[in-house]
Amino acid sequence: MHVGCRGGGGGRMECSWKTVLLLVCASLGVQYTAIRTLRDSLSGPCHGGVYHCQSRQPKDSRWRALCDDSMLPMEMSAAASRRHILLFTTTRSGSSFTGQLFNQHPGIFYVFEPLYHVQQAFTNSSSRLRRALDRRALLGAYRDLLLNLYTCDLRFLENYIHPEPQEHITGSFFRRSSSRALCSNPVCPEGGEGASGGQPDETWCPKKCGALNLTLASMACLSRGHVAIKTVRVPEVGDLRTLTEDPRLDLRIVHLVRDPRAILASRMMAFSEQFRAWKIWNATGRKPRYVDLSQITSTCRDMAESAETGLQRPAWLRGRYLLVRYEDLALNPAEKARELYKFVGLEMDENVRLWIAQNTNNSVPSTSEWNYKYSTTRDSKATAESWRLRLGFDIVRTLQTLCNDTLSLLGYRVVHSVADLRNMSNSLVEPRTFQTLL
Repeated sequence: MHVGCRGGGGGRMECSWKTVLLLVCASLGVQYTAIRTLRDSLSGPCHGGVYHCQSRQPKDSRWRALCDDSMLPMEMSAAASRRHILLFTTTRSGSSFTGQLFNQHPGIFYVFEPLYHVQQAFTNSSSRLRRALDRRALLGAYRDLLLNLYTCDLRFLENYIHPEPQEHITGSFFRRSSSRALCSNPVCPEGGEGASGGQPDETWCPKKCGALNLTLASMACLSRGHVAIKTVRVPEVGDLRTLTEDPRLDLRIVHLVRDPRAILASRMMAFSEQFRAWKIWNATGRKPRYVDLSQITSTCRDMAESAETGLQRPAWLRGRYLLVRYEDLALNPAEKARELYKFVGLEMDENVRLWIAQNTNNSVPSTSEWNYKYSTTRDSKATAESWRLRLGFDIVRTLQTLCNDTLSLLGYRVVHSVADLRNMSNSLVEPRTFQTLL
């Protein structure tokens, strides 16, 4: 039991970070899968060297707290009931907003789009290698990373982050500021609340916190009771089956959907260059020959196939899947948040309630393009169907033809005239209850 540990002063047992992690994992029967073996042994804060607990200065008391032997049994107990939450959706579906409902909970370690690093690593591969890496390999890498993150091995990300982290420290962690846990103690000793008294933002977090120590991040993950991850990069819920069946995880999938017409309108505003042809079509009423319809048809197909799978309640997904429409969440955020927490089996913390009250009735425009794209502060009721005032009827009519089955399945009404489209007094969101919990 004491392999990898050594006696310290006052009878204190000092263990390497690797040993602590292995002991926790052994107690849970956790074995990490990997695309390749991790390069280095996990040296760390509780064993010798510059991170020796007894030799650090008071300003680094974060190490002393993490090295406390009392942490280990506490974390073993917490891990036994750990919830693994996946916010599964597509780009511009309101996922940044929805993710905050988990991010604001002090007992949840929330990670924003970690699969971005896998996608970038595959995309940046040589053309020859890229041709050899099919969809199956990419999805396998996604699942592998998710498993490691759910078991708090954030250093597994070093396989994908570019430039490669040095001594497990990186300044290239995608959207770190979207995670309160990564901008707070012990990961960030200068962290706390943002300038506005709430969510860390893209400005102060990297300035105050500096580069991210992935070893500290892993330990912070272990110190919280549950892990939640947001991703827009897994196409279909069926791609997650091996994770739902993994006995090491208690995975709960929140499938967030949105009206495809709203998704397209949001993408056109947020990603102007990629959707330039659509913007020309919307402005002129004339469809360019080079417009890429697959930019939305593939989204509709994946959304419908995942919803159909979830609503059929297969044994591997039963009790682990919840379908949530963004529009319902925007109109009744407090009620829907309670449903989300009931589904994942956790109590909704007061911090979550406070965040909802402060961030769902804001009509002040964003001051920057970055904040506009990813802002989570909004007048949620007003934004739910605001796309109807921005999209031209010709595009809407085409989209309704292309995505008719998806609209019908998810309870979104179609319009038949410009007058119908602009009449905001008539909602296009049908009252619908999706029974998927049994």
